[in-house]
Amino acid sequence: MGHSEFILRNQPAQKPLSLDELWMPFTPNRDFKSDPRIVVRAEGLYYYNDRGDKIIDASSGLFCVAAGHCRKEIAEAVHKQLQELDFVAPFLRAQPKSFELASRIAELTPGDLNRIFFVNSGSEAVDTAMKVALAYHQARGQTGRTMFVSRERAYHGVNFGGVALSGIVNNRRRYGPGVAGVVHMRHTQLDDRYTQGQPERGAELADDLLRFVNLYGAENIAACFVEPIAGSTGCLVPPKGYLERLRQICDQHDILLVFDEVITGFGRTGQPFAAQSFGVTPDIMTMAKALTNAAQPMGAVAVSERVHDSIMSAAQEGAIEFFHGYTYSGHPAACAAGLATLDIYRDEGLFERARELAPYFQRAMFSLKGTKNVTDVRGYGLFAAFDVESDGAPGRRGNLLQKKLFDNGLNLKNTGDSALVAPPFIAERKDIDEIHDKLERTLAAL
Repeated sequence: MGHSEFILRNQPAQKPLSLDELWMPFTPNRDFKSDPRIVVRAEGLYYYNDRGDKIIDASSGLFCVAAGHCRKEIAEAVHKQLQELDFVAPFLRAQPKSFELASRIAELTPGDLNRIFFVNSGSEAVDTAMKVALAYHQARGQTGRTMFVSRERAYHGVNFGGVALSGIVNNRRRYGPGVAGVVHMRHTQLDDRYTQGQPERGAELADDLLRFVNLYGAENIAACFVEPIAGSTGCLVPPKGYLERLRQICDQHDILLVFDEVITGFGRTGQPFAAQSFGVTPDIMTMAKALTNAAQPMGAVAVSERVHDSIMSAAQEGAIEFFHGYTYSGHPAACAAGLATLDIYRDEGLFERARELAPYFQRAMFSLKGTKNVTDVRGYGLFAAFDVESDGAPGRRGNLLQKKLFDNGLNLKNTGDSALVAPPFIAERKDIDEIHDKLERTLAAL
């Protein structure tokens, strides 16, 4: 393939940076290494490239830097923790901050989702939630409940369990059948374009779950997994009544309802979790990303007391109740970062700030209607997506757009020909205007 290297332009005395050894995730590596875009610094709402150019981060990293980049409070908390206690195995031993962070998260979760299991990513959170669901039904003697229901166009991470649940074809097609016993409901994007907030139509799509109950038998289904807002596939907001109907069907047939809130968790919808924004409480909820403001890798699973207690009580006294965990579950540095992040959210009122800014942000995004190359806009809270007209090769135009936007001073996430916009909660109206203007100019020239 030849040799690729890059010379950092603000450090000409440094030897060239070899690009060969790193295999980048979810990246067209050959394309990137032929024309790399390198970030060397970040602060607040901005990235800085190796020329010193400012690039406004319109996707909060990957929906995770909600409080803005390089918060000193978080860095200092992690530094202090690593000087006091760098690591203790989470099996049979513990450290105080893991208990403290679990309590703080439980203050934010809805209903009785008060039992917190720590992991290291959203992907691990999803696989953990699957195991919790299986363990719950086994504890109650319903060992036949091994099937899972998910959705087309869903994204639930990249571990084999999450890949099986996911409904994005390119994330599945090269890896064989994966985990068996997963079926998919239809996605909720209908033909109604430029719908602001929750669509009026589509609640009946939740009855796909009932169809699977009738086809496979409720006694074989463990859980139904959904993102309250399907995120990576392009911000598919749930139709009015859709999540409520899923909750009703799950209750009627003793199926666990799991919300994947890895993207929507910690304020993206204006409430701590989308479950609260939409008024529907699941039995299990996954989270990651904004939990530590991306300063440390961390995820978590919130489990209802009912589900947790059933698993606990089924085990013999003194026995391990749940055979699952990771070396870095509840890592001390990650817990320190999580606690500092929750302090920032609380002290600066960032969830409330996101809620107040959301209408202005949504108006700005929906004003892209009529802009050259834009075919649809969707959004809720501080999260929106727009589709660009395909050139016949799915994803090629979206990839070109994100590169041109970066060159014009704006960073965002694209999935295929959908561009996802999710600014940090510290953004102001002038920042939304800047994002809008850069989008409009770049789209017009695409």
